[in-house]
Amino acid sequence: MKAWHRYAITIALALVGGTAFAVHQVRGGLNDGRVSNGPWETGKSFGTVDASTLTRAKVALSGLMALPAKEAMYFTATRDSDGRALDGRCTYDLRGGKLDGRWWSVTLYEGEGWLVKNAANRWSVPASAVTADAQGKWAFTVSPDTQAGIWLPTGSVKAFDLTLRLYHPSADVIKNPEKALLPVIERKGCA
Repeated sequence: MKAWHRYAITIALALVGGTAFAVHQVRGGLNDGRVSNGPWETGKSFGTVDASTLTRAKVALSGLMALPAKEAMYFTATRDSDGRALDGRCTYDLRGGKLDGRWWSVTLYEGEGWLVKNAANRWSVPASAVTADAQGKWAFTVSPDTQAGIWLPTGSVKAFDLTLRLYHPSADVIKNPEKALLPVIERKGCA
């Protein structure tokens, strides 16, 4: 084998291996500076100049369109409050109280940032859709089946995640997202 053949093969293998490693890293989830709060996770550097190149690539790939923290914070849940993976064949109650921000919404996604196809054509529950009781508590259901009241359909997908967008969060939430009062995700049963 000629020397230039060996060099060409080595370069080709390096390019393929490097590309595979880069794709693996970018698709590996948003772990840089991750903060947990119950079932919810966020990153303190999303949408900031402090975000690493890897974090920026991951945010771009996930379609998060991250705004600076003073504008919006993004909390994602892939598990319920008991630590079990969210399953689209199960029914969940999402319960909370007043969130420390101007406005919020919860959106349901399947896998890599895609909205779940469902007959109700409903993908998100905004703050304006829930009614708080006398104690300021509110709730809605996440389920594959039609539910009474406010309902976010799962489309019976095997796995899903929920993204809580908190717009204009308070300075306390920005500084200590791990201490923010966020909704509970309780599994009620599975089909």
